[in-house]
Amino acid sequence: METSGLRVALVHDWLTGMRGGEKVLEVLCELYPRADIHTLVHVPGSVSPIIEAHRIRTSFLQHVPLAARYYRQCLLLFPVLIERFRLDDYDLVVSSSHCVAKSALTTGPTRHICYCHTPMRYAWEQFDAYFGPARVGGVRSALLRPALAALARWDRATANRPHAYLTNSRHVASRIRRYYNRAAAVVYPPVNTAFYHPDGTMPRDYALVVSALVPYKRIERAIEACRLARLPLKIVGSGPEFGRLRRVAGEGVELLGTKTDEEIRDLYRGAAVVVLPGEEDFGIVPLEAQACGRPVVALGRGGALETIVDGVTGILVPDESIDALADALQHAVRHPFDCVAIRQHALAFSRERFAVQLQAHIDAFLGGRPGPEPAGQAAVSS
Repeated sequence: METSGLRVALVHDWLTGMRGGEKVLEVLCELYPRADIHTLVHVPGSVSPIIEAHRIRTSFLQHVPLAARYYRQCLLLFPVLIERFRLDDYDLVVSSSHCVAKSALTTGPTRHICYCHTPMRYAWEQFDAYFGPARVGGVRSALLRPALAALARWDRATANRPHAYLTNSRHVASRIRRYYNRAAAVVYPPVNTAFYHPDGTMPRDYALVVSALVPYKRIERAIEACRLARLPLKIVGSGPEFGRLRRVAGEGVELLGTKTDEEIRDLYRGAAVVVLPGEEDFGIVPLEAQACGRPVVALGRGGALETIVDGVTGILVPDESIDALADALQHAVRHPFDCVAIRQHALAFSRERFAVQLQAHIDAFLGGRPGPEPAGQAAVSS
């Protein structure tokens, strides 16, 4: 419940769709129904009515023609844009950040707590995945490398702007410690287990990927593995990789584009297995699938180690080889997974649990007390 009289600002990188970060923001909007939202660019109607009901303040980027489609091309302007927000009139700033929101400026008595989904991945360890020669050409990649290195230096230099950090997994907490030299308490993000649930649908003969189509998701690995496993693949999602993936998809692969939550739920329920082919910081999709009672095959790194119980709710693949992923898919299709046990595991990540833990951490932060430890999960510190 919102503290009476507390002036709250929520800062989010951009509002262009309902992904994992926006689902965290949605809970923050419920906790603080009178909060203002500050974001670089907002596509009206692209996020939930709960978010849209708030007063949304945008940067100059909002007024640039075609910015809603090409805002990612303005990455090097983001530091300037985020620092132009005036937040001194608020008592509390809560940033939801995977890019620059954590670097919003506050002064005086304003308190700033950041829920960091990840340090800026393309400025740190994933430059080649986004801007390597194979992606953007040799000349452009060479020009962008020093620019992204400068962006990483700015990201590190502004790491002390939040007074405290929360994050979504032990995996990301270790990266925050490594890149920012800051401690972060782990509060696993929300999964709408009331919405995502089994309905008795019998699984059919297909694998499913639900993902933003961006380089680090490694969707092409799922395509190749399903081809080896002779398993049809359905891919839900949109993004800059859509065209390239459509060209390499081949027979048995359907790129379905954007789907409604109801359509995605039906696809989860009908899938023989859900695939997570790349390393995730946390990963909401595996838990949505598990809430529907479906097993997940995932690369055994990153957040998957915290969301999937190997052999019980899915299979963790030990290496990045396509053969290993294909073998795991074949095994998952043959293995008699227990739908009830899979869903029971997902319930530990419910939306209600997240809201309670998040509010407890914010209240403790405002009261100058150490935050509570999530049930079954110790806070991570440096």
